[in-house]
Amino acid sequence: MKVTVVGAGAVGASCAEYIAIKDFASEVVLVDIKEGFAEGKAMDLMQTASLNGFDTKITGATNDYSKTAGSDVAVITSGIPRKPGMTREELISTNAGIVKSVAESLIKESPNVIIIVVSNPMDTMTYLTHKATGLPKNRIIGMGGALDSARFKYRLAEAVDAPISDIDGMVIGGHSDTGMIPLTRLATRNSVPVNEFISAERMEEVKQATKVGGATLTKLLGTSAWYAPGAAVSAMVQAIALDSKKMFPCSCLLEGEYGLSDICIGVPALIGSNGVEEIVEIALNDAEKEELTNSADAVRKTNGLL
Repeated sequence: MKVTVVGAGAVGASCAEYIAIKDFASEVVLVDIKEGFAEGKAMDLMQTASLNGFDTKITGATNDYSKTAGSDVAVITSGIPRKPGMTREELISTNAGIVKSVAESLIKESPNVIIIVVSNPMDTMTYLTHKATGLPKNRIIGMGGALDSARFKYRLAEAVDAPISDIDGMVIGGHSDTGMIPLTRLATRNSVPVNEFISAERMEEVKQATKVGGATLTKLLGTSAWYAPGAAVSAMVQAIALDSKKMFPCSCLLEGEYGLSDICIGVPALIGSNGVEEIVEIALNDAEKEELTNSADAVRKTNGLL
């Protein structure tokens, strides 16, 4: 398993680190446009190999996609990150050109690659990658829902005062502060609905805190978060590498599922060696359906800026 991570900044480097530590890939290639940056990050990470007990080879390259040839999976993190007060949508004018160019360069060297898109606005960048490359829909995946769901479970565990391993929950919809849909009705603690442990008011607080999870961190850090995004990507890459058919909410190209077409938006999907193995259609109630429709309308508006 050879994995390329484009963008050696905080998210890309964290992604490469988690992949290496899990030791399921033979090689990780970091690519960055800044001279020597990816090479330096790769060298630094390789110097942790004996300490962290992994054998994955990590290499770096400055804008040289020939080094990525034969990649099974490629992760696109490149582009400008959010600053405090910025929405993900405000990044589109810069990041669209970057993502399109990167995707085309990756496919030239690795025609069978599966692409995971992290760059924001993530749903629109995933849609752009589909339109620019024409790859089969199973081979392009947007990461957002996996990260949003991890943040939802963190907030649920905090509210219930439970170990996070007890908690399960999912966020669907657009990867934006207003478009996320934490499925509070379906959240559980060891199969018991979380609604039985906390009040409706507290659950609403959890929902709202989840939706602004990224903005909260951007305000605290002065830039986008990186540990949880890196971990979310590495978990998806691992599911592909191991063909585990693990279910992640992620941005997929829909062709009638959930009553939506010609749009990439977060829905539950089984992830395996073919990328998106199956889109899972769960039964939503009327309120959730309305939220998903509104979220899709907002994503389409951003797509229109392309």
